[in-house]
Amino acid sequence: MALRCPSISVVSAARFSLETIWLIAARYHSNANSLFPLQASPRLVFRDQVTPPNRNAMNNPSHDYDAILIGGGPSGSCASAILGEYGHRVLVLEREKFPRYHIGESLIPFTFGPLERIGMIPKMKASHFVKKYSVTFVQPDGRRSQPFYFFTRYDRETVAQSWQVLRSEFDQMLLDNAREKGAEVREQTTVNRLLMEGERVIGVEATDRTTGRTYEVRAPIVVDCTGKEAFTANKRGWRLNDPYLNKIAVWTYYKDSKRGEGIDEGDTTVAYIPDKGWFWYIPQHDGMTSVGIVAEGKYLTRDGVKDPKEIFHREVEENLWIKDRLSVGHSTGDYFVTSEYSRHSRYCAAPGLVLAGDALAFLDPVFSSGVMLALKSGQLVAETIHEGLLAGDLSPARFTEYGATVRQGVENMRKLVYAFYDPKFSFREVIKAHPDAAGQLTDCLSGDVNKDFTQLWDWIREYVPLPDDLPYGEPAPESGALTTA
Repeated sequence: MALRCPSISVVSAARFSLETIWLIAARYHSNANSLFPLQASPRLVFRDQVTPPNRNAMNNPSHDYDAILIGGGPSGSCASAILGEYGHRVLVLEREKFPRYHIGESLIPFTFGPLERIGMIPKMKASHFVKKYSVTFVQPDGRRSQPFYFFTRYDRETVAQSWQVLRSEFDQMLLDNAREKGAEVREQTTVNRLLMEGERVIGVEATDRTTGRTYEVRAPIVVDCTGKEAFTANKRGWRLNDPYLNKIAVWTYYKDSKRGEGIDEGDTTVAYIPDKGWFWYIPQHDGMTSVGIVAEGKYLTRDGVKDPKEIFHREVEENLWIKDRLSVGHSTGDYFVTSEYSRHSRYCAAPGLVLAGDALAFLDPVFSSGVMLALKSGQLVAETIHEGLLAGDLSPARFTEYGATVRQGVENMRKLVYAFYDPKFSFREVIKAHPDAAGQLTDCLSGDVNKDFTQLWDWIREYVPLPDDLPYGEPAPESGALTTA
């Protein structure tokens, strides 16, 4: 079946019964914890338990550090924490002064693994972030599903309990954690360019914006963790938008709007608008709620409306549940817009360089996969670099498996995003015809994305076409990749 551009048409009661996934998964897997145990995370290794790195392996007197990471967001903080824990000399260059604002506030269940790996779980449990146990779906007329609790399938004390975070605070915690594990962090530092020796990256030129001083720093590997900025992919012509997933989001924050109680306080809500898009509704601490609308730009700006506030409040009228929730409380007054939600880098690595997190790939946020994918890529790239430093081999080929693993997760989640936006598709119908699909759908939507879902895709393709995997994520060819604009 030829792949056609899926319509943005998002909602009908029959189509979008994502909630049935959790119900049927619970029914068919009542003993979920024994049937689907938590996948083992790499053992947390403390610095005094680590064999000191082989400094001779990558010995070069011109190297100031073992690794330089551009960006201190989730992927950069995760990777630098692991490398620092192993005893490597790590430098993080972060453009902003933390804490700083960032969107992407809802953590999905399988974020637990990377957070556990870097020792963040005790800190998260001690934080004031709202605990998240469930997801709820709401139709445009206000009909609301029951909350669908992750602990119907996963261990309640680990994977099944996540958090709704304020990213300024969460990212600060991650960056401080990297410092505690030995990483050197320089904030308010702009990376101007990559330093080259032939076709190999050997370091970066950076400017300290607090003093104006520009300097060079060198390492055998540079990790691009620059997020949406995608420093390398943009400068080298590697960045590619997804063929069809091009949406716009408009959002704001409400103080003291309505929310659930008890275990339901942190419930994430996906609320549909008729045939066009969806709202997120994410309760945070201190009475704040993140609420936003995602749809195609042509729809949101119809009739010439361009003002974000006007767009937002016009769409609120399209979902009765959202309208009721926002009938009390008040907006903070700030309205935000972002676009090009799905993008990919053609390559994952080149000589002396590797990409991680959003700089490598980012998907439409409908399933809140961004932070999980960023942390997981940070964990994977750090382990790969550590092994390479010990072996004296940081060639692009060493990152082949890393790139393939990240792309597998991205592509699996990407297929479900495509299905979500196809007007002919119904999760309910797939599960009705193939009950075993419920568990696989739950795993993928929860972030357990690195497994073989071939059977699931075959079942879904009985109803709608799914995209082929994009041919991205391999290391770049070692000739000309970094010199071609």
